[in-house]
This record gives sequence, C-alpha cells and structure tokens, in this order.
Amino acid sequence: MATELPTTDIRISADLIRRRKGGTPIVCLTAYTYPIARLLDDHVDLLLVGDSVAMVLHGHKTTLGASLDMMIAHGQAVMRGSAKACVVVDMPAGTYEDSAALAVASARRIVDETGCQAVKLEGGVDMAGQIAAIVATGIPVMGHIGLLPQSVEKDGGYKIKGRTDETVAALFADALAVEGAGAFSVVIEGTIETVAADITRRIAIPTIGIGASGDCDGQILVIDDMIGLTVDRVPKFVKEYADLRSVIAHAAESYASEVRSRTFPGPGHVFSAATGKDKT
Repeated sequence: MATELPTTDIRISADLIRRRKGGTPIVCLTAYTYPIARLLDDHVDLLLVGDSVAMVLHGHKTTLGASLDMMIAHGQAVMRGSAKACVVVDMPAGTYEDSAALAVASARRIVDETGCQAVKLEGGVDMAGQIAAIVATGIPVMGHIGLLPQSVEKDGGYKIKGRTDETVAALFADALAVEGAGAFSVVIEGTIETVAADITRRIAIPTIGIGASGDCDGQILVIDDMIGLTVDRVPKFVKEYADLRSVIAHAAESYASEVRSRTFPGPGHVFSAATGKDKT
C-alpha cells in the first residue's frame, strides 16, 4: 500500500520515498545551488544533486567531468537551501565502480560531508554488489538503469535502450538486481516507454522516469532544461515550463543599454551622504 507524504515540515526520508510505490507520482528535479534548492523545496519530493552539474554549470561535454569534491560542494549548497525534500547526491564516475570498498568509502564521504539522505549510482547487475555494500552500512541508495550518462563514451553516444529483445532482457535483469541489492528506488532513463512501464509493474520499488514512461512512479528532469535555461540542445523528453533564456537575454540587453546611456545607476540606486540612513 502506498504511503502519502506527511503534511508536517519533517524532511522526507528515502524510506518514505520507497513507500510511495504505486501512490501519487513522486516529483523530482535536479538542484545544484542554494537559491534553486530554496525555490524548489516546497514543490518537490526529491532533489537530485546530479552529476549533470558538470555539464549544466561547469561546461563539460559529459558528466565524466564531475568529481567527488564537486558533488560534495554542490550537495552542501543544496542541503543549505532545502528543508523538506529528500536530497540525493550522485556518485560520480570513478568513485564506486572498481570495488565495494571504494563505493562504501565514497558514499560515506558524501553523506558525512553533506548530510544528504541518500546517494545514487549508475548500473544494474554489474553494480549490485556495490549497492548492497553501501546499503549494508545504513546509507540508502537510488539506482539508475537504462541510458547511463557516465557510460555514453563507452556506448558510443546517447542511445535509447529497450529496442531489442536482448536489451529488454538486460533492463529487466538490471532492475531486479538493483531491487534485490536493497536500493530504495531506481531511475529509468532513455528507455522505450512500454519497457519502462513493464519494469515499473514488475518491481516493488519506485521507478523514477526521465525519457521513460508516464507509468513510472515518479518523474525527474534537469532543472535548467525544465525552466528553459539550457543553452545547447534540449533533449526530446524535456518539456520546457518556462523560457528563461529569453528572460535573461532581455534583462542583460536592457541593463547594457541603460549602462551605456548612463540611465543606470539612477538616483534610487546610489547612496546619499545627506541621509545617513542608506542600506545596501
């Protein structure tokens, strides 16, 4: 039976997210900064400090530009700006794949230094041991299957999963492995809609879709994509709920015009020695 969210100000736990299986869809967005976390916190159930920060804020071509220090710094900022949402921090490439011991050490550092509620890592059958080891230490883990951004160079690009019988079987095996290892939820990315829907019905933990299916137990988008701030290609699965590219460009144009014409700063934006009461 699905559990609904409490109406109190208590922070949402990973366990509460797990118990939302089959209930009201779980609302998730990425967040990388204090002000964005402040703005999103009242409206979402889960904030993901995604390794997409490497691309979105730091200009890398892939998520492989993310480091553990980078993820921790952004995780700390999001935790400072969030009071309600379950905050999950991505484990970047190279911090968990080689061994369960490495995975545990990295996860422990993330949780200890940010105070986040959970970590997320990519992979299914091949990462089940790492998930189980982290969970055994008391740290909740969100899984991630389907299109794996950390593996795009190895896969030869961003390829949608679930188009062949072989890849469908692999996706189901990955989902079951993540569930069996003790993950509290799993992201399904870039996967054929019917396959993601079938996986959602098959496993007992919530699925969070991104380019997957409306039948998933929740949805996630990159915040910059969702508010129209992405300056490069916007993925097909994204719906832009605002156009902040145009808003920012117009604001910068107006500012530049006023500076050049010396209409900014005006009397209301400078300090007067006469009053002695000016505030910054």
